[in-house]
Amino acid sequence: MANLPPSLSMGTPFGGPSTSAAGAPANKDRNLASAEQLVLDLSNPELRENALLELSKKRELFQDLAPLLWNSFGTIAALLQEIVSIYSVLAPPNLTPAQSNRVCNSLALLQCVASHSDTRMLFLKAHIPLYLYPFLNTTSKSRPFEYLRLTSLGVIGALVKVDDTEVISFLLSTEIIPLCLRTMEMGSELSKTVATFIVQKILLDDVGMDYICTTAERFFAVGRVLGNMVQSLVEQPSPRLLKHIIRCYLRLSDNPRACAALGSCLPDSLRDGTFSNCLREDQIARRWLQQLVHNVGVGRVPSHQGGGFEHML
Repeated sequence: MANLPPSLSMGTPFGGPSTSAAGAPANKDRNLASAEQLVLDLSNPELRENALLELSKKRELFQDLAPLLWNSFGTIAALLQEIVSIYSVLAPPNLTPAQSNRVCNSLALLQCVASHSDTRMLFLKAHIPLYLYPFLNTTSKSRPFEYLRLTSLGVIGALVKVDDTEVISFLLSTEIIPLCLRTMEMGSELSKTVATFIVQKILLDDVGMDYICTTAERFFAVGRVLGNMVQSLVEQPSPRLLKHIIRCYLRLSDNPRACAALGSCLPDSLRDGTFSNCLREDQIARRWLQQLVHNVGVGRVPSHQGGGFEHML
């Protein structure tokens, strides 16, 4: 084993069990040494590009990479420097594929930090998500920009994936809802799916639900974008995206005023079987849709009673 090239020895965790009892610790030590050296290389501008590429490719291989990134002197600053360095080419849009790839490698490492239980709250308290928002505010549909938006959404998605009210409260204190709604309107199918997932996770938290349903403006801003996406899915169905949209609507129907308002603004295509074929393989999504239609039917309040949001507009 000692004579194997580093690339082969590092690939061992993806294969079968080691034939040597000492092999696993040896590989782990080599992986740790490799990760530590690459993290050190991030602080050297001449070595940084290669280090970003190697770490982002092998981040699943390195255990506890997130604490190593966070606690190494100057490493997070180097990643943020990479992000800030392309702000000037966002508007007017002049981002090259090479620039996009390099920053996306930095974002992949930040996602690693956002995902780890030991570094997640430190990541939030440093307000690092705010550095990503300029990317979510872009409108160019070119691949470099789309890749940048999608990878940025992946970082936010990693934060909300673990149900934590403190994470939701932080995000709601920022512009995350309008930024996600923008992506849900103009992004690629994959970006729309991740952005809708983020909104879904926010809604599933009581703090997020209260935030969206506190004012008619917020509710109808979300409802309008969800409705537009449903309309576009009639022409180009996407079961995965539709499932997240249905879950958002179903959660909104838990709020009495929102449920009453959905009686008039829930798209007919969700009630009339338009998506039966699209959802035929997804029993959970079909059940959610049935529950949604039931909730809206039961919770519908005649307009003269003023039970929904309409009287607030």
